[in-house]
Amino acid sequence: MNSRSGENFSVVNVGSFSELDEFTFEAANLPLKVQGKVFLKELLSLTSAEISFNSIPPGKSIPFYHKHRFNEEIYIFIHGAGEFQVDDVMFPVTEGTVVRVDCEGERCWRNTSDADLHCITIQARAGSFPNHTIQDGLTVERAVSWEEKTRM
Repeated sequence: MNSRSGENFSVVNVGSFSELDEFTFEAANLPLKVQGKVFLKELLSLTSAEISFNSIPPGKSIPFYHKHRFNEEIYIFIHGAGEFQVDDVMFPVTEGTVVRVDCEGERCWRNTSDADLHCITIQARAGSFPNHTIQDGLTVERAVSWEEKTRM
């Protein structure tokens, strides 16, 4: 894995989703390990959200339910098929499915396919984003140019 940063950016390449099994998440307060999960907060010096890349092999499940004190979560499924639970409701997820879960929602998901189930998860403080991104954006009076730039 390589990473770089500058005054106003950070970039990291953790590899392809098919190589996520090289990462293992160990919960500090639980005696378990989850293979195929990498968090990006520290790698990118994130200050407003947590993002993780996740891979679950065929026939496997996240081994615990969880919820959050302050953060809602958004799950973006990009490969495979499975099932997702929130409280007592279960529904299918496939490539292109996006799920948002409130802080208090007890959640878990599993792979029901013959291929790895890949997902990007974003955590952000609930209620902390009152404006749309277009309202926050500012146009910069500068012509777009891709020539003579510093290359990394």
